[in-house]
Amino acid sequence: TFNEQTVVSENRVTPIPKDIGFDIAALMGCAVTTALGLINNHAKVKIGQSIAIFGCGGVGLNIVQGAAIVAANPIIAIDIYDSKLEFARQFGATHLLNGKTVDLRTEIRKIVGPKGVDVAVENTGNVRLIETAYELTAPQGRTILVGVPRHDEDITIHSLPLHFGKVLTGCEGGQSHPTTDIPRYLSLYRAGKLKLDSLITHRHKLNDINLALDQVRAGEVGRCVIVMS
Repeated sequence: TFNEQTVVSENRVTPIPKDIGFDIAALMGCAVTTALGLINNHAKVKIGQSIAIFGCGGVGLNIVQGAAIVAANPIIAIDIYDSKLEFARQFGATHLLNGKTVDLRTEIRKIVGPKGVDVAVENTGNVRLIETAYELTAPQGRTILVGVPRHDEDITIHSLPLHFGKVLTGCEGGQSHPTTDIPRYLSLYRAGKLKLDSLITHRHKLNDINLALDQVRAGEVGRCVIVMS
């Protein structure tokens, strides 16, 4: 919200240890907690399960590394920017697909077979990609929507598989429990098992917020921190 001070209910505050920098702590506000919560609490990804991540921004990159932490395989990263796909490789993706240059249906089925992936996560809110993610999810798999479509756009799906075990659901914050989850994530960070420093690729002062937004739109950013003073 770009505010320097705020009033927050006590039960919505999670203490951060003094040895954790504010820039790393800021990532706990959404990107990390949503992504790791999705993997651990919502999708409950198991060792060796396949996952496809549509959109590799701040949340998507952390979904990739969360999937790598729990030993998912394969981990398919999908984006329209090669720079973001290279980030995804560094965070644990086993396969990279540029949605502008390949047919996603063909390529994903080449990787995981005709049944599809165990988990498909859609981060962009693009209705056509949501339909594709659902289509490429296995009959007993889970399609999880992090991205939210425009209010005037709807998806069209074949709903029959939902009656036989397939799941389509929205994600709100990864079903996270900040008081218990954030200390665990910071413990992983301290142990070098959670990459957060390299996730922050840009830092800007508030006066340069428009430049920061342009860089986000151009696909140049992992995560950008706005320094208030």
